[in-house]
Amino acid sequence: MANKFKTSNRPSLWVWLGIALLVLLIDQFTKVLVLGAFQLGDSTPITSFFNLVRVHNHGAAFSFLAGAGGWQRWFFTGIGVAAAIFMVWMLRSHAGQKLFSLAISLILGGAIGNVVDRLLHGYVVDFLDFYWGAWHFPAFNVADAGISVGAALLILDEILRVRRGR
Repeated sequence: MANKFKTSNRPSLWVWLGIALLVLLIDQFTKVLVLGAFQLGDSTPITSFFNLVRVHNHGAAFSFLAGAGGWQRWFFTGIGVAAAIFMVWMLRSHAGQKLFSLAISLILGGAIGNVVDRLLHGYVVDFLDFYWGAWHFPAFNVADAGISVGAALLILDEILRVRRGR
């Protein structure tokens, strides 16, 4: 008789959703701290190349469509919700693909974190400011970092998949 309680080496959907939730919680917690400690435009130097700041991004990445008049809030919220639903479906379908699922989990947590900001505030709270001399990389947040690391892992996963296929 087969053991119906046999455990699988394959992570479940809940592991990946837990990682996404962790990214979301860290993102929202850090944004609450920034909103409580900084006024809009405040900046505190931390190192010779990094400041903590408070910036409101009404647009998308790199403030794309930030001055579009307000409709972009709902447009980007809708895209975020649709993308989150798609990513949950992808996680459900590919939970055994560890690198791919980790990447999607990071992106999912970040996307939901920024959607929460748009719904609560009408903008995304950014606070990480890296710079070199007078050049500043656009300020970002934990959600953006999750999305960026997740995207890099997706690229790595695809490169490894292609190499395995040779």
